[in-house]
Amino acid sequence: MKIIIAPNAFKGSLSAWEAACCIEEGIKRALPKARCIKVPVADGGDGTVEALVRATGGKQVYKKVDGPAGKPARAGFGVLGDNRTGVIEMAMASGLALIPKREQNPLKTTTYGTGQLIEAAMDKGCRYLIVGIGGSATVDGGIGMAQALGIKFLDKSGKEVGRGGGALAKIKNIDISGLDKRMKKTNVVVACDVTNPLLGRNGSARIFGPQKGADPKMVVQLEAGLANLARVIKRDLGKDIKNIPGAGAAGGLGAGLMAFLDANLKSGIDLVIKAAELEQKMKGADLVITTEGCIDEQTAFGKAPAGVAAIGKKYKVPVVALGGQVAGQTQGLHKCGINAAFSIIRSPLTLEQAIKESKPALRQAAEQIIRLYIAGR
Repeated sequence: MKIIIAPNAFKGSLSAWEAACCIEEGIKRALPKARCIKVPVADGGDGTVEALVRATGGKQVYKKVDGPAGKPARAGFGVLGDNRTGVIEMAMASGLALIPKREQNPLKTTTYGTGQLIEAAMDKGCRYLIVGIGGSATVDGGIGMAQALGIKFLDKSGKEVGRGGGALAKIKNIDISGLDKRMKKTNVVVACDVTNPLLGRNGSARIFGPQKGADPKMVVQLEAGLANLARVIKRDLGKDIKNIPGAGAAGGLGAGLMAFLDANLKSGIDLVIKAAELEQKMKGADLVITTEGCIDEQTAFGKAPAGVAAIGKKYKVPVVALGGQVAGQTQGLHKCGINAAFSIIRSPLTLEQAIKESKPALRQAAEQIIRLYIAGR
C-alpha cells in the first residue's frame, strides 16, 4: 500500500512532522511493508515553515530581529529545497505569543521584524516568498514591515513617523524611493485564511484589535489610523486596498503587503499543497490520512484537511481525518472529500492529559484505521 500522511499540527501538542511520524508508526504496526509518504501541511499559520521545509528538503534559517514590542527576538524562516523559495511566518517575528499580556498594545506593537525576515530571505537568494500572516500582535497596517525594507512614512512636517498602530494617523505622505531594489525581482504571495477587509464592522481593528490588547478607545483610534493609511496609499500609490478580502488579516498586514510589495493573497493551504507537491505525491496512493486539532464544520472551509481532501477526491483516493476531537455535524466534511473523521481520544480526559497522551493516541488511531481498511478489502 502507498499511504500519504498529510497532517496539520495539533496546536500546543504536536507539530505536523511529529504527527506524521506518529501516524507512520501506527500504520507500520498493522502493515509493516506499507509505503508511507509523509507530507506535513499547514494553512499559513503556525507550522507553515516547518511543514514546507520538511516536505521539500529545505532548511530553516534564524535571524535576530526586532520583536513586536521592539525587543530583540530570534526568529526563523524557511528556504525550501529549490533554494529560491522563502517561507516566512510573521508570527515568528511579530506574533502575539512573543510578548507578555501586559505588553500587548497594538498602538505600539510593530511588524518591523517581519520586514527584517523578508530582507533576510532575499539575502539568501530567495526571489519567491510565501508569507503566512496568522497570529500577529499588531494592528499597524504593515507599515513596520515596510519601514524595515526602506519605505518612509512622513508626517505633516516631513519627518518619519514612529512604529506601531499609533503612528498611522500621523502619516501624510509615503516615500517608496528607498524600498529595497531587490523587491522588484521578488514575487510575494500571502498565505491567508481570513477574508476580513481592512476597515468597517468586520475590519482589522474591530474584529482583531481586542485580541491583541486594544480597549474600545484604542479600537476607535486604530480604525481611524487604518482609514488614514488607506487614503494616503490610494493617493500616493494609486492602490485602493481597503475593501479587498483579506486586507484586514494580521492587523492590516495583508493590506500592507499588497500595497507596498505588490503581493497577492491566496489560500494558505493551497499554497502549501503546491509548494509541497502534494498532488504529484498523491497519484497512485491507496489511502490518505490527515489531521487537525479540532475537526468541526469549519474544517471544510479552507482548513488544511479540506485542502488535502480536495486532492484526494480529485484522484479518487479515500481520505481519513483524525482530530483531538470531532465536533458538530460531519456532512460538510464528507462533501469536501473527507470520507471519515475520528477522534483520537478514547476516554474522558482533561486537556492537559489529552496533550500528554497525544502521541500514543495518534499511533493507536492510525493502527486501527489500517486494520479496518485491511479488513474491508
